[in-house]
Amino acid sequence: MQQSLAHISIVVRDYDEAIQFYTKVLGFKLIEDTILSETKRWVMVQPHGPANGCMLLLAKAATPEQEKFIGYQTGGRVFLFLHTDNFDRDYQDYTNKGIEFTIPPHKEEYGMVAVFKDLYGNLWDLIEPVKK
Repeated sequence: MQQSLAHISIVVRDYDEAIQFYTKVLGFKLIEDTILSETKRWVMVQPHGPANGCMLLLAKAATPEQEKFIGYQTGGRVFLFLHTDNFDRDYQDYTNKGIEFTIPPHKEEYGMVAVFKDLYGNLWDLIEPVKK
């Protein structure tokens, strides 16, 4: 059996502000932006890397209950793990673009890591894994 994660849904306040953040600030590619109805779009973004890698589905909160979880989808724990081939380059780029790092760069057994917040407050690890 072969399986893989294709998409991870992240609840956002607004499609356009989320697209702006993920493409202009984090440097992701906009893979798809399809209008499904007057209020719903299918918006997919992906970091640069393998074309078959996992994508984020930007899902606009549709109810007050969903709005409560914008930026808090995992109860304040790190939510997503972004691997990079050049930690220093991406850390500097994100810092220059105003990204807030809540835990500064440091070495772990598995590589260089720092924790940052996205535009809604979700926590991400930026990681350059140890080369094996």
